Amino acid sequence: MARSRNVEDLGTLQMALVGFQIEKQKIENRIREIQSQLKGKRTVLPSAAIEGKPVVKRVLSPAARRRIAQAQKRRWAEHRKRVAQQAKSQSAKAQAAGS
Repeated sequence: MARSRNVEDLGTLQMALVGFQIEKQKIENRIREIQSQLKGKRTVLPSAAIEGKPVVKRVLSPAARRRIAQAQKRRWAEHRKRVAQQAKSQSAKAQAAGS
């Protein structure tokens, strides 16, 4: 009995393979149709990493780094100021409620 299952499995796999090949052919035909509709208008796909092209790292000038650092420090200073004000107002509310 084990042999008949193996033969059935082999037949099923062969039929599945044929079905997938037919689907692959349909997909390839559809790809060709879409490419012909684009008429040479290529779109850049994010496949640069897949193709093995090196990714160029962006280089910032020292002046640009300084501007970015100053802006970030300014944002953090504003954030700390807001947090301090909230803490101060909450402590004042707590003291007023306790009195």
